[in-house]
Amino acid sequence: MKNFFLVLTILLSLFFGCVGQEQTEAEQDVMKVVVTLMPQAEFVESVGGDKVDVVVLVPPGASPHTYEPTPSQLTQVAEANLYFKMGSGIEFENAWMDDIKGVNPSLKIVDCSKNIELIEMNEEEHEEHEEEHEEHEEEHEEHEEEHEEHEEEHEEHEHSHDGLDPHIWNSPKNVKIIVENTYQALAAEDPENAAYYRSNADNYKAKLDALDSSIEKSLENKKNRMFIVFHPAWGYFAHDYGLKQVAIEEAGKEATAQNIQHIIDEANEHDIRIIFASPQYSTDSANTIAGEINGSVVLIDPLDKNYIENMQNIADAFDASLE
Repeated sequence: MKNFFLVLTILLSLFFGCVGQEQTEAEQDVMKVVVTLMPQAEFVESVGGDKVDVVVLVPPGASPHTYEPTPSQLTQVAEANLYFKMGSGIEFENAWMDDIKGVNPSLKIVDCSKNIELIEMNEEEHEEHEEEHEEHEEEHEEHEEEHEEHEEEHEEHEHSHDGLDPHIWNSPKNVKIIVENTYQALAAEDPENAAYYRSNADNYKAKLDALDSSIEKSLENKKNRMFIVFHPAWGYFAHDYGLKQVAIEEAGKEATAQNIQHIIDEANEHDIRIIFASPQYSTDSANTIAGEINGSVVLIDPLDKNYIENMQNIADAFDASLE
């Protein structure tokens, strides 16, 4: 009887040991990947499939401009193989990249913005000011003093604009490039499954092409192409589809009373009755403007994980708001 229990104990130990080994090997087959934003989780999971385990550093409802990672998140970073940073100048990455590298010196950093052309944060205003500046250049000889005044205005504008727009993911065209960068990184890290990643990437790109075509078709015949938002997250979207984004927020700060009045005037002039806001930010200014123009506030989320569905819903919201 004693021998029976001894044999049984050995068999059970071997069994559970094998199970544990299989689980460990299975875990080793899955790449641990870190991303900055929720939409990136869909991009990486769409390419990596069941061969990746994705950790998102900026959680739902948080702003990538102000969020700070938790100790538990940094622990997850320490165990990761790859970090897909957005790479377009997001404050979170600028502020925390050294800490992220510090907890995992062997972590491979992938820049998702590679091969994407960044645009000015206030591209439309910048271009309009440049045109005005060129006109005054032509009048330089006749209006020397006037020219100097406008030269000073130009320099002030150059120092006050917000730099390059970091919100590159809010463009299906840009996301195709992001997905390709994702494929290249996963295939380099795990060449045995490169064909699997290639197939997945191509399938997701086809969905992005369909989304892009759908958005372009829905917005192509709109006469009024201006929309008002609180946070200027839609510059690339506006650039792609020939729209003009007017933002309430100024350089990350609440709008001044003067700027709010300017936007109210713009809304009335262009018969705009919808103000778009995001769930990551206060809607106070948006509600104030909406009240003054007899309009309403509509929430659109630039950081929703379900990228394809979310972008189509946002395009539909823009479609409904434009004439």
